[in-house]
Amino acid sequence: MSKKYSTSKNLSTIVEDIYETLSCLCESEELQIPDEDIEEFGERIKAALKSWSKPHKERTHLRMSIIGRPMRRLWYDLKNGNLAHKRNHPSVFIKFLYGHILEELVLLLVKLSGHKVEDEQKEISVDGVKGHMDCKIDGEVVDIKTASSFAFKKFSDGTLHDDDPFGYMAQLSGYETAEGTEDGGFLAMNKESGELALYQPGPFVKINIKEKIKRVREVELLDTPPVKCYNPIPDGKRGNMKLPRGCVYCPYKIECHSDANNGQGLRAFQYSTGLKYFTRLVSMPKVLEVTFRERQKV
Repeated sequence: MSKKYSTSKNLSTIVEDIYETLSCLCESEELQIPDEDIEEFGERIKAALKSWSKPHKERTHLRMSIIGRPMRRLWYDLKNGNLAHKRNHPSVFIKFLYGHILEELVLLLVKLSGHKVEDEQKEISVDGVKGHMDCKIDGEVVDIKTASSFAFKKFSDGTLHDDDPFGYMAQLSGYETAEGTEDGGFLAMNKESGELALYQPGPFVKINIKEKIKRVREVELLDTPPVKCYNPIPDGKRGNMKLPRGCVYCPYKIECHSDANNGQGLRAFQYSTGLKYFTRLVSMPKVLEVTFRERQKV
């Protein structure tokens, strides 16, 4: 990318600066993109496509990208992370691809708006746990995220720390601890609307990553998984209990809830809004039940 960034730029104004850069399009004026920026963007998309076409197996060792996950989920990851990889539906890989492409687009917009981007995919290490941060913008660690409208609100409203099932806060804290910085954050794009939001967590909601790593090391030594990450929640008022959102997308939900329904395991039903996984059935749903073999893939 071109090096025409401004030393006076500040991370806190990045969204406004990007919108201002693109405002010429609203006036039917051309957005001037240097040829070298276009060429490099194309090369980065090419590299993302090649990497996506050769997915790596899940690794069964601790790394910064998973350090913030709930402890029981982490236990399963560290014992048999390859199982999670095999259970991905083909649609998940499509989601991974456009996520990578959109992240490259966000970085292009950042650079066009005059902000300094450096240390892209730099390897870091904290107490033996390694990771690769997305980048630094204006000297601060920034994690680029693409999100649905539902998840995007956590970034735009600054409430991610209250509901962080994927452990993004711990991941950011790890990168900042390694780099000795403290004012970084998340630059998120709403995949549905194109909106951008910057969330810079304050010091009181950040994770003590060294303590977190110490606790995870202890859990890793356990022969059986720790307590469940989330409790089942009611579905309606007839006594049925279902998995909460934090469990629905977990690849280990079948093993984790093998004691559900008096030992029969989870039962899944196809609703118009998607699958529901029940841990207790008092009243049978009037929709199609998904078989166990099919459930292993969803």
